[in-house]
Amino acid sequence: MAGLTLASPSAERRPAWSPWRETWRRYRRHKLAVVSAFLLLVLIAAVVFGPFVWRVSINEIDFNARLEGPSLAHPFGTDDLGQDILARMIYGGRISLAVGLAAMAVAVLVGTLIGALAGMSRGALGHALMWLTDLFLSLPQLPLLLLLIYLFRDGLKSVFGPEGGIFILIVLVIGGLRWMPVARLVRAQFLSLREKEFVEAARALGASPLRQVVRHILPNAVGPVIIAGTIDVAAAIIAESTLSFLGLGFPPDTPTWGRLLFDAKDYLDIAAHWAMFPGGAIFIAVVAINFIGDGLRDALDARRVI
Repeated sequence: MAGLTLASPSAERRPAWSPWRETWRRYRRHKLAVVSAFLLLVLIAAVVFGPFVWRVSINEIDFNARLEGPSLAHPFGTDDLGQDILARMIYGGRISLAVGLAAMAVAVLVGTLIGALAGMSRGALGHALMWLTDLFLSLPQLPLLLLLIYLFRDGLKSVFGPEGGIFILIVLVIGGLRWMPVARLVRAQFLSLREKEFVEAARALGASPLRQVVRHILPNAVGPVIIAGTIDVAAAIIAESTLSFLGLGFPPDTPTWGRLLFDAKDYLDIAAHWAMFPGGAIFIAVVAINFIGDGLRDALDARRVI
């Protein structure tokens, strides 16, 4: 009949457009980001499920197997006490990755709050918050990190225990020194978005400032926050490894990846495997997280053509 058109079968089978599907399609175009996500998932699965597969105690000492290289009995070799490096890496990986994720959460939370307040404020508050951000950015982070850990670790250890106290302290200090880039990104996004038509329409309809932020501005500013968060995870892993390598991190009997490197430094000429495997794990985790951040940047930025 005239005036009637039939939809093609291919058009009927085409899935409906959604921002999440489009983001995933753009992310898949970044091959290094996809490979990095796979490697990071493998690392996470190894440290989470590894103890159920590799049932070797991290404190099991075998002096007859001191400083042995990789073998079937010890795939990653042993240390100077004959302890299995694979078992200790699995245990330590949980701590290193947990520190990275928890410190990232602190940095993103604090940075988003300060950046949102500075971006929505049109007066002295916004300038004061940005002055505070610039002040923190000017501080030498590594010396300050070492000083804070040295001053407060004993007090928190007595309250939360050796591992719990130092974990809380490291997370708070690293997160407290990494929020500034997030705050600057969020402020820039808020300054741009608060003048957009959809925000002005919400304001004209009587939406409160909190509703404008939660319902309209923050969801559109989440992309840069996610990207900055991935960078913070990598930076926190490196910071924790640095602290452990310098002997200011977790207790000596807690085998984080950085602590394993610290213990292996005197045996590099006769047992290079002891440092190679934890060093390789730190390298893979940090590089993978950085490439994931690059992929998310390309996927979440609609202006990029990929």
